[in-house]
Amino acid sequence: MRISVKGVRGSIPTSGADTSYYGGNTSCTVVSEKDCFLVLDGGSGMQKVTLPAAVKRVDILLTHLHLDHIQGLGFFSSLFNPAMEVHIWGPASATQSLHSRLSRYLSPPLFPVLIRDLPCQLTLHDIANSVFEIGPFTISSRFVIHPGPTVGFRISGQRSVFAYLPDHEPALGLTGLLKDTKWISGFDLASDADLLMHDAQYTTPEYNNKIGWGHSSMEDAIQFASLATVRHFLLTHHDPSRTDELLNEMFADIQKKISPPFPIELAREGMEIELP
Repeated sequence: MRISVKGVRGSIPTSGADTSYYGGNTSCTVVSEKDCFLVLDGGSGMQKVTLPAAVKRVDILLTHLHLDHIQGLGFFSSLFNPAMEVHIWGPASATQSLHSRLSRYLSPPLFPVLIRDLPCQLTLHDIANSVFEIGPFTISSRFVIHPGPTVGFRISGQRSVFAYLPDHEPALGLTGLLKDTKWISGFDLASDADLLMHDAQYTTPEYNNKIGWGHSSMEDAIQFASLATVRHFLLTHHDPSRTDELLNEMFADIQKKISPPFPIELAREGMEIELP
């Protein structure tokens, strides 16, 4: 299983020399195995996704429909290719279909092309606490704590498991992360994963002023990964105010406080990870 990171920023794209190392594009990651390609989230990093010419199907898995996770959709070339079969999977809502909600973005005045006029062979899938198969992958989706319908994904390939929860606040509550793991949001998705990519937008002081906004502190995210006994951890959804220098300083500080028994890294654009 190959993981290709295309966007790691939260909330809004940031560009400039001071964010060039970690990157300024919003959430997008490609998972591939054999000739099957999954695109996780459609943030602005999606413009960097290219597929081999022989590929005729691509599946886009959306964790939720906040703008920083869908703003790249309209610039994804496969949507404009009549020969491409495109499947978009996104969290179900109690009030509107996935098609209806995506149409609010993919229509004037926000976008010049209506979703119904996209020339690709498009199929939309409303998902909830679901298990489904795409090519060699078995995918579990579960609703997780974040404002609005939001899911996380556990992607099982032939030999590896990748868990993806880029927007997630599992410590929301009176006492932070619960001790009984069966009640922790997203725990089943991350449990024993070979690689977890998880929200870590804030410092602890910042988080204390933004409880309920749907994101995690670095400390809570590492504790979540430790409870889930993951083998490798990527911190992502970097706050748009962070320069590369600030991210390095924050990461150095957190490493002085916490030393989990598995590798931890800040996710960055262009990162390629091959899982066994």
